[in-house]
Amino acid sequence: MTTDADLKARVRERMARTGENYTTARTALLSSPPPRALVVDTDLAADRAVRSFFDGDRLRSIPTRRRPRAAVLMELLTRFERGRVYAEREVNEILATAHEDVASLRRELVDYRWFTRADGVYRVADEVPHRHPNEAQEVPTDEVARLARVPRAAAAAPGQE
Repeated sequence: MTTDADLKARVRERMARTGENYTTARTALLSSPPPRALVVDTDLAADRAVRSFFDGDRLRSIPTRRRPRAAVLMELLTRFERGRVYAEREVNEILATAHEDVASLRRELVDYRWFTRADGVYRVADEVPHRHPNEAQEVPTDEVARLARVPRAAAAAPGQE
């Protein structure tokens, strides 16, 4: 079963336009990038997952399925600032405002490479991590846009670093 609801219609449209058989038209459609009009700016499934797992600012539960979990983690990431250094205690305090299992949330943020960790110091990643196709299917399709929503830390005044 296909995940693209209108794939058959697009294949039949291509068949009528080009005279190709179904298999050839389907293969050609799947191997080419989607037309710009079909590219979605937001991942609606990820937005739905975020709404269903949050009760206000609190996380009802940590999703067990990978895609909703990644969407929830990206939502939690917006509580941090890019360019700022966090001690583990600070990360725990921020995550505790959402859920009591801060260790799991913190570990997952690092595993998805949205957080970097070195010597007990945490930072929000500056760039979108390179994803293996197996891993890419777990994260929201609009990962770049969601990471762009993470605020930047205010620049420190000279001499106050």
